[in-house]
Order: sequence, then C-alpha cells, then structure tokens
Amino acid sequence: MARLAVAMVDASNVQAVDYLANRIERPIKVFMASETGVRHILDQYKTDLSSINIAAEVSEKEAGQVENNTIKTIVQDSPISRALSTILEYAVKSRASDIHVEPLEETLKIRCRVDGILREIMQLPKSIEPALVSRIKILSNLKIDEHRVPQDGQFTIKVANKEVDLRIAISPVVWGEQVVIRLLDKSGNTFELEEMGYAGRSLRAIRKGVRRPNGMVLTSGPTGSGKSTSLYALIKEIKDDTVNIVTLEDPVEYKMQGVNQIQVNGDVGLTFATGLRSILRQDPDVVMVGEIRDDETANLAVQAALTGHLVFSTLHTNSAAGVLPRLLDMKIEPFLIASTVNTIIGQRLVRRVAPNRDTYQSTPIETQNILATVGHILPKTPADVVKISEDLGYKDLPLAGQSAYTLVKGKDTPATPRGYSGRAGLYEVLDVTEEIQQLIVAHATSSEIQRKAVEQGMITMRQDGYLKALQGITTIEEVNRVTTDTA
Repeated sequence: MARLAVAMVDASNVQAVDYLANRIERPIKVFMASETGVRHILDQYKTDLSSINIAAEVSEKEAGQVENNTIKTIVQDSPISRALSTILEYAVKSRASDIHVEPLEETLKIRCRVDGILREIMQLPKSIEPALVSRIKILSNLKIDEHRVPQDGQFTIKVANKEVDLRIAISPVVWGEQVVIRLLDKSGNTFELEEMGYAGRSLRAIRKGVRRPNGMVLTSGPTGSGKSTSLYALIKEIKDDTVNIVTLEDPVEYKMQGVNQIQVNGDVGLTFATGLRSILRQDPDVVMVGEIRDDETANLAVQAALTGHLVFSTLHTNSAAGVLPRLLDMKIEPFLIASTVNTIIGQRLVRRVAPNRDTYQSTPIETQNILATVGHILPKTPADVVKISEDLGYKDLPLAGQSAYTLVKGKDTPATPRGYSGRAGLYEVLDVTEEIQQLIVAHATSSEIQRKAVEQGMITMRQDGYLKALQGITTIEEVNRVTTDTA
C-alpha cells in the first residue's frame, strides 16, 4: 500500500503520527514543514463561505432572467456550487488574474494565473466536469446545451466585501469544454500614471501627447500587459467637465464617472467599426476605442483623428515602433499615419520583488548585461546623479562603469512564490517627431524607427526594466523573461 505524505511542524510527535495512520487506515510518510508553510496551505483550502454574498438562489430558470450586470449569488447547497465558490474565492485571495478549467482525458485540471505565471492549484474528478461547466454557463447566461461553438459571458460576484467582475470564455476542446475566467477586481486601481510606473521622459512624452487637441495616442503589447489600464489612466489624466469623452469597449472593464462608455455587442451588429461611426455623431472631444482589430476600424480611427478628435486605442504588437508598420499593414497611408499619430506606448508587466527580500552584488554576467543595456544612460560622475535621475525619473541611479551593482531578490515563501508579489509595468514611449514622421512616409522598418527614437532619447522597455531592477522593483532575470523580443 502506498504511503500518504504528510507535512507536520513537529515531525517527532509519534502519538500524532500513529493516531493519523490508524484513523486513515494506511501508512504515512512524515515530512517536516515550517508553521508558516502549513498555515498558508490550510488557508488555501479553508473555504469561508460566509464571505460570499448568499442572498437568494439562482436556479437555471431564473438565470435566464437575470441581467448581466447583476451581482450573482452562488448557491451553496450542492457540491458543484461549493467547488466553484471555493475555486473563485481562492483565486480572488491569491490575486489571480485568470482561472483555467481544463478538461483532460481522465481528470479536470484547475490552474490560476498569478502575477502573470500559470500554476496548477488542484485536479478534480472528470465526472464533475459537465456539472461544473453547466453551473458556470448558468451564472453567465449562456446556453447550457451548446457544446460545439465557443461562448463568451460575464457575471459579478462578491468576495471578502469586494465586487469582482468575471469574464467567461468557453471553448470546445478534445476532452470536453475549456473554461477561462478572467477576474477584474474593481477595487484598488487609482489609474494614476505615476503609480503605474511612468516617470521622467516617458511621463513627459505622454502628457505632451494627450494634451494635443487631436491625433492618436496608441498603446501596444501582448494580451494581459495592462494596455486597457493605461488607456483608463490617460482618460483620467484629461477627464474634465469641459471634455466629452466617449469610449467603445469590449468589454467595459471599469466604469468611470463622467465618461460615456459603450459596450460592443456583435450579436446586434454593434462592432468597433459601426460603434465608431455612431460615436462621431455624438460631438465627442476624445474617443477611446478598446482595440483596433481590422482595417475598417483603423481607417475610421484615423479619420476621427484627422477631423479634430483625440483618439486613444490599443494594438497587439511587440514594441512601440511595431505599431507603425502594423497600421501600414491595415492599409493606412503612410502620410496619414505620420500626421495623426502623436504618441505610442509599448508595455509589458513584470513581477515585483516581494517586501521580504535580500540584497546581493551582481554577478559578472549581470554586470556586463547592465552596462551593455543602460551603461550609456547611467550618470558618469557623482555630480550627474541628481540631474540624470530627475531627467529619467528614477531615484539615485548608480554610477556607470562599476564592477558590480546592488540588486535584490525576494525570499521564496508560500505567500510569495519565487520571491515575487504583485506586478509592475515596463514602458517605452515613442514621441512621433518630425524625423520619425519622415521615416514613416519613407516606409521605414520598425527597427529603423526604433533606432531613431532611441537616438532621440526614448528609453526602451528593456532599459526601463534594468533601471527598475537597479531600483529594487524587480529582477534582471524577470526583465529578461518578458523583454526578449524588444532588446
């Protein structure tokens, strides 16, 4: 008979070991663990159901009558509902951004994305998959008898006195239906540019771009890199009673007072393109388009910028300079791009080093990488420290040419896996100057535009990351992980 592995704070407690072995009627193998680790694991599996708002039962019949913006109640009197509420509560308390429910041939795997990294949290019996997926569909007002095509939905729950929006994406896969749940915590976001990590030259370039009366300000990056959050911060920066701001989003992630937000709805023909046409008849000063996905939307956004509107939007590219060839690919004429685009923001998210940390001196390879990436930016003499630090927006930068630099690494604990906790943004802000406009008109490549922007003082994402590593915000290893394609 296989032994059951048991972690104990006091592994020498023979009486407790014998009692447990007799109780479960099988031999056990004891491992010593810290009290902190044991308590953290117990907290993970302890379900405080009272923290979830239990006001009324949502039956299958009632679910079709409840509107999307209603806070859902998860019924607690069935094993499936308890399992779902446990998973959601654990994800919220762990600061997860996504939950993945993935059917395998014999089991149902549950994974959470915390600080940008996916990790498995549990496996459930394959037999509960249909009931669990159906329960999610009921809460999301989706068709429970449709298993052949993808479905998208949403609902809101209340956990620990916080409202959390859930975006549901269900897709048929080989072994069943995969469910991805994105969690949007409505609390804790101030949308302040400085708090998000913008500083110095980058912050000045952004404020210059958003204060212009017309043109386009674009953010770029992969899915989940914080582009939408940046757009909300830009809107907050210019929000005023004298400005009419209209947004077109899919979905509306955060509701902002004083902003007219429109939800895209493809089922009734309200797409980004058709919605943008309607917005331009509403006398807007500022238009925010959640994402430019196709040629038609790109053309309408450019036309809006040309006719006296300030347009904010996002594109999926690897760098700020990559936005310009992407617009060319969407059949926008180069001279139109040059005359409408004001500022482009490229961004990534990296994990923050946890407060419980150690300092160390960089290895020769790390020092070499630091000097190769930001050595020319760092101050050369002590007299330059204050001036350059203020110009770049970083505190007390170290001198260039050192043999080693002080870096930080977090302590790997149950609460801070691998020494990280939370995330921070890395940014590059490309100001479209006259020289860059000339390159765009000449059909220059993104690498040529990037080189010109760097010559003009742009701090790249990797440089921003290395400077933030020197500030103790993140690690060199983490920066290298997320900026390999932007070096």
